[in-house]
Amino acid sequence: MAPLLQVRDLRTSFFTDEGEVKAVNGVSYDVEAGETLGLVGESGCGKSVSALSLLRLIASPPGKILGGEVIFEGEDLLKVDESEIRHVRGNKIAMIFQEPMTSLNPVLTIGKQLTEALELHMDMDAASAMNRAVQLLDMVGISEAENRVKDYPHQFSGGMRQRVMIAMALSCNPKLLLADEPTTALDVTIQAQVLEILARLSRELGTSVIIITHNLGVVARYADRVNVMYAGRIIEMAPAKTLYAKPRHPYTVGLLSSVPRLDQERRTKLEVIEGVPPDLISMGTGCSFYDRCHYRADRCVEESPELAQVEDGHRVACWEWQRVTLGGIDENPRTSQ
Repeated sequence: MAPLLQVRDLRTSFFTDEGEVKAVNGVSYDVEAGETLGLVGESGCGKSVSALSLLRLIASPPGKILGGEVIFEGEDLLKVDESEIRHVRGNKIAMIFQEPMTSLNPVLTIGKQLTEALELHMDMDAASAMNRAVQLLDMVGISEAENRVKDYPHQFSGGMRQRVMIAMALSCNPKLLLADEPTTALDVTIQAQVLEILARLSRELGTSVIIITHNLGVVARYADRVNVMYAGRIIEMAPAKTLYAKPRHPYTVGLLSSVPRLDQERRTKLEVIEGVPPDLISMGTGCSFYDRCHYRADRCVEESPELAQVEDGHRVACWEWQRVTLGGIDENPRTSQ
């Protein structure tokens, strides 16, 4: 059975006065029905742009989707006409955008914003759509939903606004949910509540979820598989348990080593990834992580590695992956020149 979503060689760039920014540079992956996929990496690595590209939401100019395929239920979303992609957005594929504080329209009631998609995609009349809106708010844990649908966004806290965003995204029972930094600007307690809501609704409704985040703890708890992005490309993909136990890309090791762990002593020093991400306008021909890597070899500066199979379901883009270990580098690492 074919995956629900198949992304193949997706490429999206932004054309600026300084040059072409290759924000997404040949990304390929699958999402199975009912699974949760984590997409992680530093800010600016292309996570959000890749998600927006799936629904053709890239602002043009300056952005442009240059190529690739986004096969959803057997159809390439990059080739369908505008009316067809509008039918997919919010209906079959929904998105929770970053920053719940600014994603809602401040001059429309919550009820109006919830019922709009229901009337458009589900052909509901106003009364039926409002009843459904109340059910959705109740489903995501907002009390007195019948009264709250009449309120405006400024009358909700940050956590409640995020719950509203989840309700809006799930209103048409989508098959795929794109959650772009769903816990941004929320305190830790509210983050946990929001993520538990997403996990519960995914189980109950059978919705596939792509969680886009830089929070490795979120991915460890909720994702089935993980894709790690760096400089516009996926540089490692694996089942979540495998990735956290046996990462094989130096960048992934660096990310995991920079996070506090409960199984380590309290005074254990956290590692840092030295240097800065590369300039996406003037990238060379070699590995994009070369300047920051402890394992680099001569080949790395000349050739960019493609994703290669490490074991079943685990792929990594690194020439030196066999030397990479979690918890420290090998005995004779190559240091910066």
